Amino acid sequence: MKILHLQAKQRRSKYKSYKGEVGKVAPNILKRNFEANKPFEKLTTDVTEFSVCEEKIYLSPIMDLYNREIIAYSISRSPNFWQTKEMLNGLFKKMPSNARPVLHSDQGWQYQMREYQQLLVEHNVTQSMSRKGNCLDNSSMENFFGRLKVEMFFGEKFQTTDEFIRRLEEYIAYYNNERISLKLKGMSPIQYRTHSQD
Repeated sequence: MKILHLQAKQRRSKYKSYKGEVGKVAPNILKRNFEANKPFEKLTTDVTEFSVCEEKIYLSPIMDLYNREIIAYSISRSPNFWQTKEMLNGLFKKMPSNARPVLHSDQGWQYQMREYQQLLVEHNVTQSMSRKGNCLDNSSMENFFGRLKVEMFFGEKFQTTDEFIRRLEEYIAYYNNERISLKLKGMSPIQYRTHSQD
């Protein structure tokens, strides 16, 4: 690689939303059991930060652990509760009426908020949280963020934040619909879900 002047893309430090216990901390229900038997059984969420054109952009997605599909997300220029609420509204629109999922997160400030927790209760969603400072408790989402940044962010040039946001949305659509995974028997997340329901 040195002779050919090649350099591998590398992961960098990530946004941290932990600000101590500012509200109610939920138990760790998943306990690193990231396998689900059906859609909308186990979900996970987190927030990651991108530095683009001297601005910060934040992605807040929800992943279904059944097929690793990003079923809802919000993109914002600041990590605020409006973003979290928009993400949840996207989830609630897609959830089947009989679904009773567990939604796992870290102990970020937004997940400790009473309004966030009340919205989960109102929609029959059980909250689960990682232990303090333990990223392995949410490794499925951490792996997604790492893959996303290596494949569409690190080493790339963006003229504007609007261009970056458009390409981020395109990547999520590609990831859900086209990007195959050996864990999903060589199918994309949506192909796997569709195939399993046939």
